[in-house]
Parts: sequence; C-alpha cells; structure tokens
Amino acid sequence: MSNDTEFFQEPAVLGNQYQDDAVLRAWLKSFVPGEVLREIQPGLERLGGRAAGEMLAMAADAEAHPPRHVPYDPWGRRVDRIEVAAGWQALHRVAAEEGIVATAYERRHGPWSRVHQCARLYLYNPSSAICSCPMAMSDGAARVLEVYGEPALSKHLLPHLLSRNPGNFWTAGQWMTERTGGSDVSGTSTLALLENGGYRLHGTKWFTSAITCQIAMTLARDEALDANGKLSLFCLELRDTHGELRNIFVHQLKDKLGTKALPTAELTLQGTPAVRIGEPGKGVKTISTILNITRFYNAVAAVSYMRRGLALAEDYARKRRAFGKLLSEHPLHQETLADLQSEFTGALHLVMHLAMLLGRDETGAASSDDQVLLRLLTPVAKLYTGKQSIAVASEVLECFGGQGYIEETGLPSLLRDCQVLSIWEGTTNVLSLDVLRVVEKAEVLEVLAADVTRRLAGLQRPELAVLRVSIQRAMKDVIAWPQTAGKSGRDMLETGARRFAFSIARTYTAVLLAGAVQNGHVHNDTLQRWCRAPLSML
Repeated sequence: MSNDTEFFQEPAVLGNQYQDDAVLRAWLKSFVPGEVLREIQPGLERLGGRAAGEMLAMAADAEAHPPRHVPYDPWGRRVDRIEVAAGWQALHRVAAEEGIVATAYERRHGPWSRVHQCARLYLYNPSSAICSCPMAMSDGAARVLEVYGEPALSKHLLPHLLSRNPGNFWTAGQWMTERTGGSDVSGTSTLALLENGGYRLHGTKWFTSAITCQIAMTLARDEALDANGKLSLFCLELRDTHGELRNIFVHQLKDKLGTKALPTAELTLQGTPAVRIGEPGKGVKTISTILNITRFYNAVAAVSYMRRGLALAEDYARKRRAFGKLLSEHPLHQETLADLQSEFTGALHLVMHLAMLLGRDETGAASSDDQVLLRLLTPVAKLYTGKQSIAVASEVLECFGGQGYIEETGLPSLLRDCQVLSIWEGTTNVLSLDVLRVVEKAEVLEVLAADVTRRLAGLQRPELAVLRVSIQRAMKDVIAWPQTAGKSGRDMLETGARRFAFSIARTYTAVLLAGAVQNGHVHNDTLQRWCRAPLSML
C-alpha cells in the first residue's frame, strides 16, 4: 500500500543554460560590441533552451546505446559497420543547425565570430554526450584546409565541414596516435607510398576518435621525400561513393572510462588513398594548426562542464533539506559552492580571453603581441582547465551525497568525461613542456610581463590595492623562474615545468579577474577566493 506522506527527493533541474548563466552574460556584455551582442543573443538563448531541453534526451539515448562495431554482414562479408544511437546522430544535426563549427568561419562579426562560436560551443558541449569531440576535429580540419589546403581540395571539403545543413554536414577525425605512443609522434610508422601518381597510406592507428566521420587528418612518413620518410600531413576520405570503407580495416572499438557515446576505434590503413596537405616533411608543424583549435575546444569543454556541474549543484541545494534546513542555507555548503563558482569564473575569463585572441588572429586583426600571447596561453589554458574540471566535477558529485555516485542520475558521467580532458590533445606534462619551449623565445616573457603591467595599471579601485601587489609579486616570480632554474640545467627546468605552467595560468587569470572587478562585472569576493591559493607555485 502506498503512503501519501512518503518522501521522494526532487532532482536537480536545468533552466535555460544561457539565461541562467550570469557570468557568461556579464562577460559578453562587458566585451562584445553592443550591436554584435544584440544580433547573437537570440541564438544563444535558443541554444541555451535546447541544451536544457531536447538535447538532454538525445544525449541520454547516446549514452544508453553506445556505438557497436559490426565486422561482418550476415553472409560473412567484411563490412566494418559502426552503429551509433539515434541520439548521437541527432546531436550531429543540432551541431550543424547551430553552426557549432560554421559560426567561426562565416565571420559575420569579424574577430568576434570566434567569441560567438566559443559561446555556442560552451552551451552545446555539456548536453552533447561529447559530440563536441568530432566538432573540435572538424574545426581543426577546416582551419588547416583554410591555411594550407590546395584550392581544389578546400573547395571540395570546406562546404561540407562548414555546412549548417545536417544532410550536407561532414565531420573530421584526427588520427595521430599509434602503438608507439600518443603525443610523441616521432615514432609514427604509418607509411605514405606513391602509387600511380597518388598517395596510399599503410599502417595502424591505435586511437581514432569519431570513426563515423567522413574525412580524417593523419600523419605518415612521406616516401616521396627520402629513405627515412619525413612526416607529412595527409587528408583521407574514409568511404567511397557506395559508402564502403576505402581499404580501412577496423579491429575494435575502444572500451573507455568515459566518453561512452563517442566511437573510438583501433584500425589499420591498407592502401587508403590520401592527399598531402601543407609543406612536405613538415607534418608536425602543419598539424599544430589543428592542435591549436582542438586544445581551445578542450579548454572550452572543461569550463562548460564546470558550469554544468554548478548549475545542477546550485539547483539541488535549493531543494535538498538536511539537518533542519536547505543545503543552500548551510554556511559551509554556501562556502563550498562559492569556491567552485570562483574556480569556474576564473576559468571562463581565461578561455573567453583566449577566444578573443584566436578571433583576432584568424581575421588578421591580431597584433604581434596578441599572437605571442595566443601561442603561450593556448597550452596554458588547456592544461590548467583540464585539471580544474576534474576537481570541480568531483566536488559537484559530493554536493549530491550518495546520489552523486548513482549512474541513473547522470552525474558520474560528468566526472568520467572530464577526466579525458587532461589527456586528450596533450597531457598536462606534455603541454607543460610545450610551455617551456614557447618561453624560450626571448620576447615571450617580455610580452607577457608588459601585458600584465598594462592591465594592473588600470586597477584603480581601493579594494584591489593589496591583491594588485600579490599579483605583481607572482608575475615577477614567473618571469624570473626560467632563467633562475635554467642555471641548474635542463633537468631542473623540466622538473618544474608543470608548476611553471600552473603559475602562469593562476597569475594571468587573477589579472583578468582583477580587470573584471575593476569594470564591475565580477564581484571582488570571486577574486579574493581565487587568490587565496598561491598564484605562484615556484
């Protein structure tokens, strides 16, 4: 017999993810020209509603029905078909309709087009079952074609990659990883052999995310150059006009900790036709154009997951009663949420600043200093936000108590999917060493110091005086460290590379937050909380 007084806890519910996001809206209002914001805002509101509505059902379906590899048809013929959920396909359609990739390349708003696209990606990602991954690689492929592609190839592929028509929209893969390693591509063994005037690829790829894509970019040893086969970048179309894989043998789909809806395969190329992109033998340099985009996406995804976790935790705190009152009324819980909010707010400001720099660079509006900061802050933002997102997601699960550990709530997938963000597109250590390589160029730290000095000079509010001194001191440590540590040898530099990269991230973000406090769109308490932890770890 049912008991009408039996208690059932109300779950957390999402509202419109644009309208409810005061931090994003305040940032856009503060930085984006008014006429641009008025034009893009209705679309952001629409996408914010879709992210809290129909997309949730699509993502749930994609997660509940992970991709399946069908190697043979009923008659024993090798087909290597990948079956994906209806929800996964629907999320691709939403990506096309909402211009998740296209917005950045239509450039309707000049340098602000990338900022607009960043905001769209940020709203789309947490409800996408990480369909944002193929979008990242498609964006990277579009950019490398735009910069390096031969006119005929670009004319053929870009209309598909940048289409808003789901029926015409293509996605791209990025196939770098082989058995010999992930980020260290020097061991790449895939061969690009010239046959009948064209290239054919032979080799095994250990991880190939989004195997259902239409094209892929991959590194291979170029036989046309010399006996050692220097690495070049190649583009291949996976299927022929009949939909059959073009000499591609799929071994299996990977069983991963998270990103369950994303089909990631291990495969062998057995003479797959391909076209070389960029300068022969400069494949690593050429593919870095893609990596700059995918690392940017990674950082945006990390921040968006932080926001999603906070949105859920805050709504739940207004509904869950414990020890005689709502969680939102407990001072310690308020403190926990406020700390998480500070982490998220800082990360959002760092990533949106990166989007501004990227937009300027892509439209020819970047100064030389902008370009230096973009090169430095891309790995910094990726590595730091990747780590932040894991910590925030873990704390968010704890805000739900035992329910945070129950699969049906959808919360565990948030933590699992965040975990990959510190691995994809270069691990924390790999990117920390990349930061070291960047600052070895003499002008980089000078540009960083000048930018920080200029921003701090604009801080006039009395309450910022003490923190301004702290930020100056931390930046002084950052600027001095490479030379000081370098006196003890290369090993000492590499040993401290992670602390160095984290120090740049924390200090530069503090500068951005201080500017936001000065301009009145971030509360001083947020900056105070950010600065409680050391800015410099050196």
